[in-house]
This record gives sequence, C-alpha cells and structure tokens, in this order.
Amino acid sequence: MNNLFDIQQFQQFDNLELIAREVVEGFITGLHRSPFHGFSVEFAEHRQYNQGESTKHIDWKLFARSDRLYVKQYEEETNLRCQLVIDTSSSMLFPYEKGKKNLFNKLAFSVYSAAALMYLMRKQRDSVGLTLFSDHIEFHSENRLSSVHAELLYGKLAGLLTSSKEDLRKTTNTIEALHQIAEQVHKRSLIIVFSDMMDEGKEDELFSALQHLRYNKHEVILFHVTDHKQEREFDFKNRPYRFVDLESGQQLKFSPHELRENYQKAVRAYFENLKVKCGQYHIDLVEADINADFKQVLYRFLQKRKKLY
Repeated sequence: MNNLFDIQQFQQFDNLELIAREVVEGFITGLHRSPFHGFSVEFAEHRQYNQGESTKHIDWKLFARSDRLYVKQYEEETNLRCQLVIDTSSSMLFPYEKGKKNLFNKLAFSVYSAAALMYLMRKQRDSVGLTLFSDHIEFHSENRLSSVHAELLYGKLAGLLTSSKEDLRKTTNTIEALHQIAEQVHKRSLIIVFSDMMDEGKEDELFSALQHLRYNKHEVILFHVTDHKQEREFDFKNRPYRFVDLESGQQLKFSPHELRENYQKAVRAYFENLKVKCGQYHIDLVEADINADFKQVLYRFLQKRKKLY
C-alpha cells in the first residue's frame, strides 16, 4: 500500500498508537503472504524457564497445555534496549506547502515509522526511549517498557505532526546530537536514527559522531529519509521554480533541467561516501523513501533484531 494513501487514511484518527497497531498488523499479515513468510515475529509474554531459577513465576496453565515450562514476563523485564532518534529540523518538513496540513513529508514519515516500531518493540518486550533533535536535543527519554512511558512517547510523536511557524528555520546539528546520544544512552543499545543527513560540508565531523556511537558499543540503524523522486532524482517539470531553504530561508530561482545532471552527480557522491563510511563502522544505512511502503523500515528492524538475538 502506498504511503500517501496510508497517511490520507490516518487523518481520521487522533490515536497514534491505534495507527501504529494498524501498520504493524498489516505488515505482519503481509509477511505471511510474501516470500518472507517464514520470518519469525514473536510477541513475547513469556520466556522459557531456565533450569535452576525460581519456580515462583512459572505459568502452570501454559505448562498443562504445552508440557513445557515458561515464566511469565513482567513490566521490568526486557529483551532489547532501543532508542528512537528523530531529526526534527525544518528540512524534515519537505515537501512543504504553506497553509496546508503537511502529513506527507519526511518528518511525518519518520513519526509514523517510529510509532510502528515502538508498537512492534513493546510487543516483543523491548524497552524503548525517544530522542528528538534539531540544532539541540529537544527531548530525551531513557528506554523503558511501561505503558505509562509508551503513552508519553506516543504523545511526543503525535505533537510533531502539527507544524507551526516556529517549526520553520530550525537548523540541524546532527553531529552534536549523535555525540550526546552516544554518551546518554545505555551502552549496548540499538539506536535507530531517522534523518535526512543534511549537514552540508561537515562530512568528517558527521562520520566521527557515527563512529562515537559504535565506540560506545551501540548497534545502529540509520534510516536516511528522503523524497527520492524530488531530492535524489531532482524530478521536476521543465519550468522555472523558486526553491526555498526551509532552514535558512534562502531562495533561488532557476529551471531544474539546467542543474539536474550536476545536482544528481553531487548527491550521489555524498551518499556513496556516507554508505562507504557506514559500512566501515558496521552501521546499517537504509534509504527510506517517503513514497514507498512502511514495511521497508519494519523489515530492516526485524532483520537487525534477528542478528542480535
């Protein structure tokens, strides 16, 4: 299902957790019908009993049905620690139309993806935290499993779907944010970053920040969020446009066909370099096209999780 159609349908709901559940359940159903039907997605409410531990929390009813010993899992028990990190700078509002409710942009895609991941993680008893950043850390929470904590995070995510004038001209400092996250998040966590990686001219510093995450023993999935058609292919009609930088307000007027070839070449070179560096640091770099399906995000998370467990 196309994301544009998905998001148009979502507008009738105010409950982000409900939306996340619909996305995840549709994804799981699709997995069973696809070539990946053998891929295991376990929603764990129990774990296998380990010989020698207390029998206090064994689920005897389940034992009677299955002839196997399982222990009930409780709120404080968790499998994987995950930190969702979202770039909220103005460039993430692309494509932006003044005066309209912009639910089809890079930030909205990141919000819906993060909400779906959180729902999926909590079903697998993974604890989740959230970090929002632009030119500074705007919000940061530790990863927890409780339902109260989840409600707080869904509320923070939902708030990002309503943009205002204050959300324009917000610059990016991905580098400083990643350095702070590397130190603040519990070591050996899975850090999932949603960003368009628009730190122009600061490639060396950006790679140093990514390396810092790995140095602190974190596993990292970097979802490079793009509108592939417009940002990567520069696919605009052959007529004059006025292009506005959402972060600086700078404006340029030109016809895209005059610069398309050079633009595509520069963009390809930048992201090829990013791909190489991420490969060197063992960071999973995934291009997340906002025009594609949410399953691209959920499936890559499950692939990563399967390697870790």
